[in-house]
Amino acid sequence: MVEQHHELGPRKGAVLNAVVEEYVRSGEPVGSETIAESSGLGVSSATIRNELAALEELGYLTHPHTSAGRIPTDTGYRHYVDTLPHGVRLRETHRRAIAGYFAEAILDLEEVLKGSVQLLSRLTRYAGLAVPPGAAEEPIVRLELIDMGPTVMILAVGQHGRVDKRVIDRPEAADVEVLRAVEDRLRSLRGLTYLDAQARLLKLAAEASVSHHDLLLHVAEMLRTATQGEGAAHVVVGGVSNLTSEAQVWRRQTLRRLFETLEREQEMLQVLQDVTADREDVWVTIGAEHPTTGDWEASIVTAPFKAGDAIVGTIGVVGPTRMDYLSAMASVRAVAKRLSEIATEHEA
Repeated sequence: MVEQHHELGPRKGAVLNAVVEEYVRSGEPVGSETIAESSGLGVSSATIRNELAALEELGYLTHPHTSAGRIPTDTGYRHYVDTLPHGVRLRETHRRAIAGYFAEAILDLEEVLKGSVQLLSRLTRYAGLAVPPGAAEEPIVRLELIDMGPTVMILAVGQHGRVDKRVIDRPEAADVEVLRAVEDRLRSLRGLTYLDAQARLLKLAAEASVSHHDLLLHVAEMLRTATQGEGAAHVVVGGVSNLTSEAQVWRRQTLRRLFETLEREQEMLQVLQDVTADREDVWVTIGAEHPTTGDWEASIVTAPFKAGDAIVGTIGVVGPTRMDYLSAMASVRAVAKRLSEIATEHEA
């Protein structure tokens, strides 16, 4: 974990923030003349040069050997992020894009989340990431059988907006009365989690008549598959191609490691679980503050989204440490707020 060991005075802090913002803007090492001309600090280039040297000695800046300018270290970025004002207004174009997307969003939270990842990737020009609510612990609010003639649809709806369905061939013994009777038994499972409902169904099937047995097993099997594979805890990723436009920021091997981890879902899930543990608001993980993001030379901006007071998932972006943190944090916070509203509506 990168830690800040020194308190910075107002002028050093202002110089550091000016270096970060100019480097994010230009991608070029920043010299004292540039800061003197653009920062409005009202001090000479020589004074700023002394401050840059002091900040480098304190570990907030580094000095590429090929340039006279400085670039921020992970510690420098951390100081910058920690001193940003809370609740910065979204850019108007971003606000309109987010409002427009959620005005048209469908009810299935998983689908809304996939669209939200793409939305964030477009707004920030980084890769969007999300961890949807896991099915296993999600309470069921609807569990139904829908008569479709020669087939039967099994429909399950979770409290946080999850929708699962499966169409099966109609069992020979499953006439209209049998379907009605089995559906009455399914009503008793509402409020149970997917995992508990599956266990209850297996017990019911073992005790049921032949005409009910097969249908109950089909419902149990659908709930089982919903909590595995795609339904298990997983990561939704979008806009990875945005990172290739930042290729000049990263060394080739570093970018390759990032792409490989994004493809290894369980490893990526572990990273997100590590960096979001016990976080109630937007959180930024910078470079070497986590071993994996240190390997990538990347930062992750994440925020939880909730159903009521319970955290049910995570949304965020990943990009180079040379990131527009202000815009990324504002966008992630706004999207997480909208997702929380949708998840809470589903819970009501």
